[in-house]
Amino acid sequence: MAEIKPKITKSHRTAKPLIKIEMISHGTLSVVDIQKSRRFYEEVLGFEVIQHAPVGLLIRLGSEHVYVVIEDGQKSPMRLVDHNGLDLESNEAVNEAHATLVSLKEEYGLGRIHKPQEQHGAYSFYFQDMDGNWWEILAGRGRGYTFAYEDPNRDMTQRDDIDPERMDHSFDDEFVGELAAKRDQAAQD
Repeated sequence: MAEIKPKITKSHRTAKPLIKIEMISHGTLSVVDIQKSRRFYEEVLGFEVIQHAPVGLLIRLGSEHVYVVIEDGQKSPMRLVDHNGLDLESNEAVNEAHATLVSLKEEYGLGRIHKPQEQHGAYSFYFQDMDGNWWEILAGRGRGYTFAYEDPNRDMTQRDDIDPERMDHSFDDEFVGELAAKRDQAAQD
């Protein structure tokens, strides 16, 4: 894996982007056996599922964002960093989900299941489904990561008062408090 040098980016936002995108509508997941995966998505995760093709499903839950699930007959393990997030209502619900997945590991052919812990501002754990896809189950704040767009202190863009080597995370409420205090102090000076 290449060495990554942390950095703070500059915005290139424009009122007239070159392509007028309306929404991020979907992502894609590969599966080995569409029937086994559908059973897992519906029975365990509670996803809304429809079959749109002989080798394809559409899955969603709680939003308009959809995943296209394609049976390609081979396990295509994704990297952990490329995981998909599933929000639950509380830390207790995360612990219960972890216990449930551990108890169902053999029945559904699940891969690795990490232990719940505090990480990047959330209580969560990662697990690998039978197809090698990684999922993160976390105690959410409601509406996914939309909260990050609603609080300007969570955006590190063009900040020159942050040490990127510390690898702080703007989902960490304590760190966001530090950023807000710095911004307030700078406004008073």
